Amino acid sequence: MSIGQSLLPEFDAEMASTRKALERVPEDKLDWKCHEKSNTIGWVASHLVEIPGWVKPTLDNDEFDINPKDGEPYQTQMLTSVAEILELFDKNVAEAREALAGATDEMFAAPWSLTSGGEVMMTMPTGVCIRTWVLNHSIHHRAHLLVYLRLNDIPVPGVYGPSADEGPAM
Repeated sequence: MSIGQSLLPEFDAEMASTRKALERVPEDKLDWKCHEKSNTIGWVASHLVEIPGWVKPTLDNDEFDINPKDGEPYQTQMLTSVAEILELFDKNVAEAREALAGATDEMFAAPWSLTSGGEVMMTMPTGVCIRTWVLNHSIHHRAHLLVYLRLNDIPVPGVYGPSADEGPAM
């Protein structure tokens, strides 16, 4: 079994939990934030949507420049409806899953760099990048979104067991 194929059960579980959280995003509160220095619910949801979209380009390229000298800096695309959020999330997850399933172990071992204006900010094996900046990063921002849901009295879905809104605590 390849590294990519071994990641699929975890990827599938984390993306399913993330989708459950995204389904609960209140469309009328996309601009809500808990503090002036915080991101909005809409930004967090949009960011969660884009993260699985990073898998294929990360596997296919050895670097990503967030601020290319000859182009626009990278920005999260702000989505404006829950339908749009779920549609793009599902598309990105399907493409990521296909890329993971077809990736060779050599692709995961290859060095990958994040750059800004052509300057290397960090370099790591591609597999570490996918584990950190896709899986762990998704988990982090999903938790971020779940706190926002709780602060807005929206029932929180269970992730690693039932939430307080779904059943008795474990």
